[in-house]
Amino acid sequence: MTRVNRRRFIQYGSLAVGTGLMAACGTATDPAATPEPSATSELQTITFGTNWYAQAEHGGFYQAVAAGIYQEYGLDVTIQMGGPQINGTQLLMGKAVDFFMGYASDAIKAVEEGIPKVTVAAIFQKDPQILTAHPDQDIEELADLKGKPIFISKAANVTYWPFLAAKYGFTDDMKRNYNFNPGPFLADKTSAQQGYLSSEPLAIAKEGGFEPVVFLLADSGYTPYAATIETRQEIVDSDPDLVQRFVDASIKGWHRYFDDPTLGNELIKQDNPEMTDEQLAYSLEKMKEYGIAISGDAESQGIGAMTNERWQTFFNDMSAAGVFDAGTNYTQAFTLDFVNRGTDYYQN
Repeated sequence: MTRVNRRRFIQYGSLAVGTGLMAACGTATDPAATPEPSATSELQTITFGTNWYAQAEHGGFYQAVAAGIYQEYGLDVTIQMGGPQINGTQLLMGKAVDFFMGYASDAIKAVEEGIPKVTVAAIFQKDPQILTAHPDQDIEELADLKGKPIFISKAANVTYWPFLAAKYGFTDDMKRNYNFNPGPFLADKTSAQQGYLSSEPLAIAKEGGFEPVVFLLADSGYTPYAATIETRQEIVDSDPDLVQRFVDASIKGWHRYFDDPTLGNELIKQDNPEMTDEQLAYSLEKMKEYGIAISGDAESQGIGAMTNERWQTFFNDMSAAGVFDAGTNYTQAFTLDFVNRGTDYYQN
């Protein structure tokens, strides 16, 4: 677990100055920018939970810690690393964390279940979710996977699987249990497997000795935001300034991570010693190549951008697939109050 404090700020601050990642002292050029506290200001302590073990897909948050960005915004941030058994909603509503790295589909499900949490930013414009297949199997598009065994996690049943079933006619008898181990997929050349664009293809290439066929679901009509920042509704209502500062600092961290990930990667490897430089570099390359964070509205409005229209499209598509009740007030799942400020604002 990573916690920013003054000792760590000084430790990484000296490196940040050398690489140009530390923001200069003084006020931002945008008059609407959040004022930065002085070095003697008391920091507000919060905890942010991630959805998996520390990796490049969390890089901007770690960058904001390592480069002192959160401190510039008056925040003392603990990053609480996730994993396969982590229930983010439970942690958030139980007040074990103040903000969590969530999913669009889960945010709408929370509305249906009367859980008062809200999405305040979307770091990824494209969900990195993929399906991978073996080469030389006449698999050229997603539709070609119909009838094939596909290794998926339980979470897929309430996220992307209904989309695939509705669009391509995938059936439940195709599903195989995915235990986050590529072994079963590698052993069956007729099979496919779920994964993340920025992770599993590299692991498959290293273990299987071949480049897998990769299908990014976001490029086939699967439209949710991903790597969202969500919090409790009570925090939005009682301390919107805190929410704004955390969102702004996190987004700035992501912009700087894409510029130079050195600082963030060092903290990622501290939290997750099994993470390699090769994997971090591969993940960053793929996130840039496919526009995972910077594409669509984020190109003009900055990382974290969201629109009502995008949320509505996702809700309508997934309602038609039977994931959501068509009468759900999906607009309660998010707020646009803290994002869409333009790229110049976040890069000051």
